[in-house]
Amino acid sequence: MRLQPLPALSDNYIWTCAADDGSRALIVDPSQAAPVFEAADAGLRPAGILLTHHHPDHVGGVPALLERWPELPVFAPHDERIGGTPTRVGDGDRIDVAGWRFEILAVPGHTTSHVAYVGEGLLFCGDTLFSLGCGRMFEGTPAQMRGSLSRLAALPPETRVCCGHEYTLANAAFARVVEPGNPVLARRIEEAQAMRDSGRPTLPSTVGGELAANPFLRVDAEEVRASLARHLGHAPADAVEAFAALRRWKDGFVA
Repeated sequence: MRLQPLPALSDNYIWTCAADDGSRALIVDPSQAAPVFEAADAGLRPAGILLTHHHPDHVGGVPALLERWPELPVFAPHDERIGGTPTRVGDGDRIDVAGWRFEILAVPGHTTSHVAYVGEGLLFCGDTLFSLGCGRMFEGTPAQMRGSLSRLAALPPETRVCCGHEYTLANAAFARVVEPGNPVLARRIEEAQAMRDSGRPTLPSTVGGELAANPFLRVDAEEVRASLARHLGHAPADAVEAFAALRRWKDGFVA
């Protein structure tokens, strides 16, 4: 299997998962068609499209892709804001596409209908989980988002995290303020900076790596709780309050 993120827009990734022989490939969250067309001209053979949520920077390229490849199967959450006639998927569903099998997890928070695709050692999580961060809550509640992240955090630690944006270094600036004494975070920042300096993506990360360094998965960690208590002026009552406070802090954070 060949996993490749195609850069799109200013900081999006369109994920492609291709068979080793190049005979078929999944396309995940195509914000634009042009990067996929360019990859196809170089030999990529699209065999299916997976969509995590309705935002235009994750679905905008679908109409043009279907115009070129009208028989491509498209899988999307139950949400009328995603047009066309995709196969609708929800929590607990399993799909077989292009020879691969994925389970669908409902992960509301960023949007109410957001889903993730888990299979083949991969997690396509859209804008729910980022490396060293998580998505903004445009539609969901802190309890929903915390629950969704907890579901993803329970996946096998070697699972590769394929998220929708190149946000690692921006997230790192905040994570370092929240947990400055975390040596795993320090190493991740150093590695990510080297990757970006050489023009490489910082993704995929792994579930295990995020558990060790991502403050949004570490709201029960002693240093994270201490930082939140200093920021708030009091200790959070529970994990949901801690998560909500951490997300609000990040929303207003300026590096």
